Amino acid sequence: MPCPAPRLIALASPDDPRIDAYRVIKERDLVGRGGRFIVEGRTVLDVALSPRNRFRLESLLIAESRAAALAPLLAQAPADLPIHTASQEILDGITGFHIHRGLLGVGLRGEEPSAAELVASLPERALVVMALGITNHDNVGGIMRNAAAFGADAVLLDFASCDPLYRKAIRVSVGGSLVVPFAREGNAATLLDLLVAEGFELLAFSPAGETKLKDVVAAPRTALMVGAEGPGLSAAVMVRARTVSIPMAGGFDSLNVATAAGIALYHLADL
Repeated sequence: MPCPAPRLIALASPDDPRIDAYRVIKERDLVGRGGRFIVEGRTVLDVALSPRNRFRLESLLIAESRAAALAPLLAQAPADLPIHTASQEILDGITGFHIHRGLLGVGLRGEEPSAAELVASLPERALVVMALGITNHDNVGGIMRNAAAFGADAVLLDFASCDPLYRKAIRVSVGGSLVVPFAREGNAATLLDLLVAEGFELLAFSPAGETKLKDVVAAPRTALMVGAEGPGLSAAVMVRARTVSIPMAGGFDSLNVATAAGIALYHLADL
């Protein structure tokens, strides 16, 4: 059966007030956008329009040159979702830079659970990733991608870490940020207290870890912790956890933090 034609709203000017949420995207990435976030690209939209997406979309904005090719995907959109189209010139005028992917959307954050609420909602067997002091959006996006790929139940981030719903983090996560439940708040000590109270075994990953990853058997409730590249996890965190290392060849001891989290998740996940 052929897909029904998507409902498209053509824009004639970059000043159209209906697409205010898309204006000067790069600048607003830095200051927030009032409970909204931006998704971009075909791969992320595949997730955003699927039942896996935990967030509601408010609208889409696409280059008119891509409308025909995207019709089967756009047909999956809810009937009441506005889908705006514009020429590349108008699109670039709205966003403030060249959108070569030609596809954007605005999502609504809605009511986000606290860390305590999120952890309390987890099943008896659960795998959690805790990211502490991860200030690089690519790394946060990579961690969210790995968490989605290996079935982590949740990701906890301290407030020093980047927001998983930052535009670039969502893009790097290829939609993982829209799928995996997460909470971003507080500091390492409060998050550790919460996990310990809920019966989680804490695994702190570091090149100096005393236990090799291959020797670790996941507990029913396991939290793997990773820190920023360079400083890593603090001594105060390490002393409260079982420390784990990922051995490397030739004395090399440096892995990208998202890569390390992916290797650890693969070992610990019950797949």
